[in-house]
Amino acid sequence: MGTLKDRLTTDMRAALKARDEMTTSTLRMALAAVGAAEVAGQAKRELGDDEVLALLAKEAKKRREAAAAFAEAGRDEQAAKETAEGVVLERYLPSQLSDDELAEVVRTALTTGGFTGMGQMGPAMKAAQAAVAGQAAGGRVAAEVRRQLAS
Repeated sequence: MGTLKDRLTTDMRAALKARDEMTTSTLRMALAAVGAAEVAGQAKRELGDDEVLALLAKEAKKRREAAAAFAEAGRDEQAAKETAEGVVLERYLPSQLSDDELAEVVRTALTTGGFTGMGQMGPAMKAAQAAVAGQAAGGRVAAEVRRQLAS
């Protein structure tokens, strides 16, 4: 099918033709973020699918946080817009692991790496994040690693 960036571009063009303003603006924003990341640094480079996926996850997290902040401030219309943008971005992210699946993935990563105590939290988190590969939020992974290292 091509790269994730190509899929975003194709979907954005389809949304534009369908006059779906929310999807069009959200995908334009995502593609602009990808473009900015590609030209950041010393030289322009193409982002790989993993990098684009990480960028989309970051943008989706921004939308969730903004929606919560707007809702707390009583700006329901803006909160609904941010939530809708988050939903559009979620289409491109891998499905999230359930709590049981996350516990099993973390248990396997900790066993494989030989991590046993809280003193090894940093390296254990690195191994767990690599094993989870974007299928769970960092806070959930950290909580599970902490819980398993403490027991």
